[in-house]
Amino acid sequence: EHFETIKLKPYGPHDRKIPVMQYHMYSYIIAIDHFKNELYIFHNQVEGQEQTNGLDRLADLIKNKNFPEYSFDSTAEEQSNLTGDEFIAIVEKMKQHIYRGDVFQIVPSRAFSKAFTGDEFNVYRALRSINPSPYLFYFDYGDFRIFGSSPEAQITIKNNVASIFPIAGTFKRSGDDEKDAEIARALENDPKESAEHVMLVDLARNDLSRHCEEVSVKAFKEVQYYSHLIHLVSHVSGRLKPGTSSFKIVADTFPAGTLSGAPKYRAMEIIDENEKTKRSFYSGALGFMGFNGDFNHAIMIRSFLSKNNTLHYQAGAGIVAGSVPESELKEVDNKIAALRRAIELAQEL
Repeated sequence: EHFETIKLKPYGPHDRKIPVMQYHMYSYIIAIDHFKNELYIFHNQVEGQEQTNGLDRLADLIKNKNFPEYSFDSTAEEQSNLTGDEFIAIVEKMKQHIYRGDVFQIVPSRAFSKAFTGDEFNVYRALRSINPSPYLFYFDYGDFRIFGSSPEAQITIKNNVASIFPIAGTFKRSGDDEKDAEIARALENDPKESAEHVMLVDLARNDLSRHCEEVSVKAFKEVQYYSHLIHLVSHVSGRLKPGTSSFKIVADTFPAGTLSGAPKYRAMEIIDENEKTKRSFYSGALGFMGFNGDFNHAIMIRSFLSKNNTLHYQAGAGIVAGSVPESELKEVDNKIAALRRAIELAQEL
């Protein structure tokens, strides 16, 4: 709604409301180079700002080995905004929209929640262990926390080149390397998964073409293995047109087509009409912006929102004309499996 003329329903009393947008300028940053086993402390200081001893204090805190540890427990029953049958009915309804030509592809989702006691940082520790991904993050904003292990960038901009890496096409791993290779070949040749992927690559090209030139597909339908899933991934990039702000590219490409659909505008309207709760953090983006115009944002998938001693998590499935509703329900379960496992494992730490 901040980037387009679209109007969506307002937040209800039971929606997981958090700030729509929140960025911070950090005075102190601790960076760890895991390859070199080196730690760096940075201090961003505004001209004229009074000098402090923050660097020395941080160094002392890092050397301190006395810190409290707390356990995590969650025995409450998992809740969802949609039953399995309700999700299947939504998939059928969205397929009708596809048959009518309203959209070519769309991504409905199911939201889950689970009450807990203790320290949810243990869930993050477990998640990054069992589901390592390119984007690992934990942010504590006081009255809520967001953390996750996302495999997908929403947008990256470096040296005036913008890149999108659509992930579309998902099969579950078996745990056996030879079997996984067979699954990967089946994924590459699956007509439904390929159709979904091609549509979202075209959408990425279209989004970038609004304010980029030299838009091209650098890699197409590459098979990538993650801890629990096998994905098809492409790389679409373009050079920002002269005088174009990086913020304009971020606006052009948000939200990710892999979490909404194509055409994106109509897909978002249909999703908003059919999902019982607002998506809140889910399918949003988290990352950094540089003073030089660089951006690196991850899509908030495989992620948790912690608020009022409740963990919220969500997953979706890409729907095309050939989708089988029961298979799409299973895809949601496959994507959410690592998060459920992280909750279980956190109680053992």
